[in-house]
Amino acid sequence: MTRCNAKDYRKLFLDDTPMMDMRAPIEFNQGAFPTSVNLPLMTDEERTAVGICYKQQGQEAAIKLGEQLVVGDIKAQRLAQWQAFCTANPNGYLYCFRGGLRSKITQQWLKESGIDYPFVEGGFKAMRRFLLDAIEEISEYPLTIVAGFTGSGKTIMVNELKNGLDLEGAANHRGSSFGRYVTEQRSQINFDNVLAVDIVKKQARGCRSFILEDEGKNVGSANVPLSLYAAMQTAPIVVIEDPFDVRLERLRSDYVVRMQSDFIATYGENEGWINLEAYLERGLYSIRKRLGLERYAQILADQKHALHIHRTNGDIEPHFTWLTQLLEQYYDPMYSYQLSKKLNRVQFRGDYAQVKSWLADK
Repeated sequence: MTRCNAKDYRKLFLDDTPMMDMRAPIEFNQGAFPTSVNLPLMTDEERTAVGICYKQQGQEAAIKLGEQLVVGDIKAQRLAQWQAFCTANPNGYLYCFRGGLRSKITQQWLKESGIDYPFVEGGFKAMRRFLLDAIEEISEYPLTIVAGFTGSGKTIMVNELKNGLDLEGAANHRGSSFGRYVTEQRSQINFDNVLAVDIVKKQARGCRSFILEDEGKNVGSANVPLSLYAAMQTAPIVVIEDPFDVRLERLRSDYVVRMQSDFIATYGENEGWINLEAYLERGLYSIRKRLGLERYAQILADQKHALHIHRTNGDIEPHFTWLTQLLEQYYDPMYSYQLSKKLNRVQFRGDYAQVKSWLADK
């Protein structure tokens, strides 16, 4: 029977290798790898029972209990799912948490059915350690931070550059009070994993320096890895200085146009509008104390009016009213203060095209 050892982890991620995750659903939902599919050996309840048995009576008793729980039609059904995955992904691998019993049992059952399928030695734990080490490694690389007021297109630029690392994309969150998407934000483990796989792939393409957007310690609920965040705090900065109206248009496109389209595509016309309104109200509510209650009430009224006009006749122009206030009275003063503390690190300023050209030349 074959297995993948530690020296092959990089290749697994570079090749986007399909992987069958044998862990229980609760483990998988906490975090997995971008190309993995959960086809567990045991359910959450079965895993809990076997775990208790292992602690109280030892490995042999736990194996026997597992064989009693996963038997007959249940075993046949799960085996059929594994066989289908193996057939569809002949270049794939299976793994469990440490590459231990669950991997070996699954591999044995597949072997008995006529399929010799490899498992990953060290399992999820070892592969995750490999990815976390990749993040640690780039903390020692030359980094450049792209800064600029809200709506400057920092995330767009990071994605357009061959050595850009998109922290917001990895988190599936824009990193602001209006930062959520229709789809859920990634868990901390998945954020780390997606970011690290991107790093490994860019390293393989020859990148030895990286460009990141100016972010805080958190992107939504995801924590930027400490070593990387620390390195970002001393890295040189370039600042995008686009006109206010250009930034305002980007904000409307992100917060209103895209979110309206995504909510309606996900929930349907009526529910989509309800969800869009809730999203915009929640974003504003989260910063009400910083705005001050009187200012908050005014912006909220303008937001509701804009949504009414938008839904009634499709006119998105009124959204500029509340978004202008949001930029002028909240985002711009806040970011201006934050940037003032980093001026000694600023190496270049210019509009979007100028900054992108400068970074590309570097």
